[in-house]
Amino acid sequence: MQMKMKLVAVAALAMAAGVVSAQEVIKLGHVGPTSGGIAHLGKDNENGAKLAIEELNAKGVKIGGKVVKFELLAEDDAGDPKQGTAVAQKLVDSKVMGVVGHLNSGTSIPASKIYSDAGIPQISPSATNPKYTRQGFKTTFRVVADDVHLGGTLGRYAVNTLKGKSIAVIDDRTAYGQGVADEFKKAVVGAKGKVVGHEYTTDKATDFMAILTNLKAKKPDVVFFGGMDAVAGPMLRQMKSLGINAKFMGGDGICSAELAKLAGDAMADDQVYCAEAGGVEGKQKAGMDAFKAKFKAKFNADVQIYAPYVYDSVNVMVAAMEKAGSADPAKYLPVLAKTTNFAGVTGPITFDAKGDIKNGALTLKTYKGGKPVDLAVIR
Repeated sequence: MQMKMKLVAVAALAMAAGVVSAQEVIKLGHVGPTSGGIAHLGKDNENGAKLAIEELNAKGVKIGGKVVKFELLAEDDAGDPKQGTAVAQKLVDSKVMGVVGHLNSGTSIPASKIYSDAGIPQISPSATNPKYTRQGFKTTFRVVADDVHLGGTLGRYAVNTLKGKSIAVIDDRTAYGQGVADEFKKAVVGAKGKVVGHEYTTDKATDFMAILTNLKAKKPDVVFFGGMDAVAGPMLRQMKSLGINAKFMGGDGICSAELAKLAGDAMADDQVYCAEAGGVEGKQKAGMDAFKAKFKAKFNADVQIYAPYVYDSVNVMVAAMEKAGSADPAKYLPVLAKTTNFAGVTGPITFDAKGDIKNGALTLKTYKGGKPVDLAVIR
């Protein structure tokens, strides 16, 4: 009898082991700059992906009637286009079923061709340059509004609300920085505003005294910067040292919790205005607040900007796999493209024919006491 029980136990263990070994593992890629000047933003994104994957595995997602396990392959592109294409090819070679990323437009755009050629869906949680979804690729999606909406809204706000009379523009010459600055300028001119100067820097620069001195002579009351927070912070410090008392504006790239630390005492209350490419209001705000609390508890860090958009990107991709009954990109891609009113923590997600989010929101913000404060959600 004892021998029989042992045999039954061994058989049960063997069956369990067989189930584990037979469980399908689905690889998903995430790419962001986890090194370099905006590593804090890249890590924020990566943590959003980790949280989503952890929850999906805990829930036990069924695809085609079988419980699957998701594995996250996280790569660092350092915000560099060449490194971005290299890691994109690495993920393709690793047989990922989908990619969430990249963070920057400058890395997302060249990488998108590699994913398109391989037929692998890519959802960017943060690339805003219009070109990203206008290349004719069926694999390319984003869950945030683009620079036409972002720069345009900020340009009109500078003229109509901040009453800017002499508006200066600086951009970092990246796909994102140049794109959002150009759209901002168009909107300023369209609103009958005056652009008094446009200067250029890079995304790795630390000394802006020459370009700021040029602009100071033109007495701007608003300075718009197309770029990221790692450059905007030191720029604000140098504006203060030169006595440039102007409102400072930027897109979602500067709209981080980290900006106040980077700017130090150079940032006064109601001096900095930015727009985050997304936003929730009313009942949806409770979902976002719950996500932020969960994120803080898990990583002991506040959300910087894009983590919730990464979280939603992973979940909308997996929802398409569930609905298609397959993780094969060829089978779930058409379902992903038809996503309608997916209930994300960042709001409802519906993709248009290009892969852009329909009716994408923007959140206008300022800073008070070193913390970003919402002003309005605009669609």
